[in-house]
Amino acid sequence: MPIILISILIAFLSNYGSVLALIEPLTFTKIDLSSYQGGYVKYYPIEITYFQDNEWWRLITPMFIHFSLTHLAFNCLWVYVIGSKIELIDGYFTFINLVIVSSIMSNLAQHFFGGSALFGGLSGVIYGLLGYCMIIEFDSKKNIYDLPPAIYMFMLVWLVLGFLGILNLFGFGNVANHAHLGGLISGIIFAMITSAIFKKV
Repeated sequence: MPIILISILIAFLSNYGSVLALIEPLTFTKIDLSSYQGGYVKYYPIEITYFQDNEWWRLITPMFIHFSLTHLAFNCLWVYVIGSKIELIDGYFTFINLVIVSSIMSNLAQHFFGGSALFGGLSGVIYGLLGYCMIIEFDSKKNIYDLPPAIYMFMLVWLVLGFLGILNLFGFGNVANHAHLGGLISGIIFAMITSAIFKKV
């Protein structure tokens, strides 16, 4: 999948996000690289990034940024496993549109509600994919994507643990909880719209 290949390439070239000059064109808001001092940088207001400079691709591109090998491997694996099933059954057009929608919504949620200036990863998209599969299967009452129900339960438990701060206690670092929730909600809405238009049989 091109999404996985791009994520791997960016992770290695940027040394997992540590080379700011390489990831800056992909971040949700623009970074003033000249302001870098002791690990702190200045972020431009969102209205400059999107409305003044028309850099709308930044709504999507944070999904390509990963901050560790574990972060990259875990996300790419899940995108491949779940995404390939959606692409095979529902087609590439549905898959890529679901990725775009869930990426935008998860990034917006993390920015506005998560209080994060620098974030990235495919986890919001993964939640979008899982939310989509969950609703489609629930609506059709069929195991269309051959995903065990335990995956959906794990997804929801992981989301709750993240918001409770328990994941941080066990050393998982800063988890983009709002991105996960935004991705999940967008996947559910996408599935409801898709199900209404193209009723599964």
